[in-house]
Amino acid sequence: MMSRLLTLVCTLTLLCVGVSAASAKPARQPNIVILFADDLGYGDLGCYGHPTIRTPNLDRMASEGMRFTDFYATAPVCTPSRAALLTGRFPVRSGMASDTRRVLFPNSAGGLPANEITLAEALKGKGYATACIGKWHLGCRPQHLPTRHGFDYFFGLPYSNDMDFVPGSPGGSGSLQPKSEWFNVPLYRNEEIIERPANQPELTRRYTEEAVRFIERSKSKPFLLYLPYTMVHVPVFASKAYAGKSPRGLYGDALEEIDGSVGQILETLRKQKLAGNTLVFFSSDNGPWLIQKLVGGSAGLLREGKGSTWEGGMREPGIAWWPGKIRAGQVNHSLACTMDLFATSLLLAGAELPTDRRIDGIDMRPLLFQEGPGLRKAFIYYRDTEPWAIRKGPYKMHLITKNGYGKEPMVRHSPPLLFNLEADPSEQFNVAAQHPEVIEELTQELNRHTATVVPVTNQLELTEIK
Repeated sequence: MMSRLLTLVCTLTLLCVGVSAASAKPARQPNIVILFADDLGYGDLGCYGHPTIRTPNLDRMASEGMRFTDFYATAPVCTPSRAALLTGRFPVRSGMASDTRRVLFPNSAGGLPANEITLAEALKGKGYATACIGKWHLGCRPQHLPTRHGFDYFFGLPYSNDMDFVPGSPGGSGSLQPKSEWFNVPLYRNEEIIERPANQPELTRRYTEEAVRFIERSKSKPFLLYLPYTMVHVPVFASKAYAGKSPRGLYGDALEEIDGSVGQILETLRKQKLAGNTLVFFSSDNGPWLIQKLVGGSAGLLREGKGSTWEGGMREPGIAWWPGKIRAGQVNHSLACTMDLFATSLLLAGAELPTDRRIDGIDMRPLLFQEGPGLRKAFIYYRDTEPWAIRKGPYKMHLITKNGYGKEPMVRHSPPLLFNLEADPSEQFNVAAQHPEVIEELTQELNRHTATVVPVTNQLELTEIK
């Protein structure tokens, strides 16, 4: 009797375990949120040392996650930088870099080629909902808009907010008191213009509201939210809630509003119980536009800014947040760049990296989850279609130098310049004569890279729309 009873109990237990195992849901793919400022300087956030710009939400994001000290944008200006982030490839490979027209303009005929695989397309193939909310700048013809590149939803501007300047307007894009009506820039919802000129002081607030709504309606499935803010590109605007509040002036107002936006998005993820399954990454497309003076940002101790391959043009804040997955309070000194977000996001989603083209992005998971050393050994600094510098370890070699903006000509260096960025992050002391072996190693590394670059149609130089 006892034997039959024990057998029955064991059978029922096994059945229950079987039912439980069958009904258990596999772990859902993580959500990916990329928050991307425009023209933000390395020294502009509180957690990167700015004394008067208040960024409590980004500071908290860094304290709850990982702050990178050596994170790079892949280009020093808008269009190529954004192409690199979304494709995981140096922009020269897709024709999204030019020596004569450095970015796309409203009259440009080109844009991100249809045969490029974007982060949105790759994740959409794995069941993700996708949205681009903010500044696009990868082509403004219908065939180049975000909705043609894997994004289910687009709300934002097709290009920079200083374009379509209205002739005869009383001030320029760098004004401390700009007006929306000075710029005839359109605001899109999907492929329809819903406002022209866009009400620029309200853009950050509206982007945030759209992003929150997207998260709320997409919470039942994995999603990609790409939020490239229009600010703090000139003309700089802030809504009434932030205008006149920052000790740093108008630039600080606009950046503190971005910080408020980040806080709202992270709080939405917490309220929707999504924080534990969401990677959030904050960075910027390039360094500060120094010639804009008080409405431009600061690269801190780094040399130069936007448009250049000096450190201030391409080294950016990089903050990763994923409660329960990324250990809080980390400061990471490994090399990483925006292209790496492509590879990392695909691998986190269970997607394979494309094998029919060269992917320059590298998996960041060992860095994020402390599983080992960083896999990126070198970083190449492109200005337009040509590599001007390369970094490996602490050493950076410059073949060509020029400030981001100005009339002075570029200078080709033979022998190249060499800086030890760990000892000299401001790039003041050339140590090439002391380290010929490093020059040789970096030259070979760069030669291996350039041998992989194949000429393609230049999208930025295609016949302009009249």
